[in-house]
This record gives sequence, C-alpha cells and structure tokens, in this order.
Amino acid sequence: MPQFRIAEAARLLGVSDDTVRRWVDAGTLPAQPDASNRKVIDGAALARFARESAHVPPDPSGVQRSARNRLVGLVTSVKTDPVMAQVEMQCGPHRIVSLLSAEAVHEMKLEPGVLAVAVIKSTNVVVETPGGAS
Repeated sequence: MPQFRIAEAARLLGVSDDTVRRWVDAGTLPAQPDASNRKVIDGAALARFARESAHVPPDPSGVQRSARNRLVGLVTSVKTDPVMAQVEMQCGPHRIVSLLSAEAVHEMKLEPGVLAVAVIKSTNVVVETPGGAS
C-alpha cells in the first residue's frame, strides 16, 4: 500500500501541511514513522479520511438525479458564440469546463459569480496512476 508524507497528503486534501500535522497530532488522521523516522500516512487511511471528512456543499437545486457526480461551484468564465458556449466553473480545487448551447447559457443566466452545479454522467472515465504503476 502506498504511503504519503505530510506535504503530499496536504496537497491531495487541498489543505496546508500544518492542518495535516494538527490532524495527525490530534489522532484524527493516523500516521506512523517510515524507515527514515518521518511521519507517513497509509494510502488506505488517507482515502478513508478524505471520504469521511469531505466538505461537499449542498446541491442548491433540490432536484433528484440518477447522476451521482455533482460538483457545486462558481461559474468563473463564460464564452459564447451564436450557437455554442464554453462555461468554466471552480468546484473546490477542481476546474470544470463544459460545452453547451448558447441558448442554454442565456436561459440559465450563467455568468461569472453564479452558483451552479456540474452534473457529470459518463460511461467513459479514464483512471491513471503516476509513473505507470501497475
């Protein structure tokens, strides 16, 4: 199982190194020393912590959907031509880009600063690992 140093865990969780150290010191996030006596966090424990502690803003739409991947965020950019539009959103640390009709953008009144939900329903999701790990 992979192990992550404090700084790596912080980057993955989108918080500061100090925040991860506080969680480790408080016993909220388990860590153990590695061969060099540096604190490391087991990958499975980090994944469990990330899932359990994730702050997910509530979906403001109140609509029931079959799609489970909903990212609440702010519209940061809208580019339109007469037919199509490109909408960028910042959903936590994630930048989401969507192409949709210009008509939909106008109907939804999408512009920078608007709260929106990116609903992702895909049958084709590519999963990669760094360094070609198998």
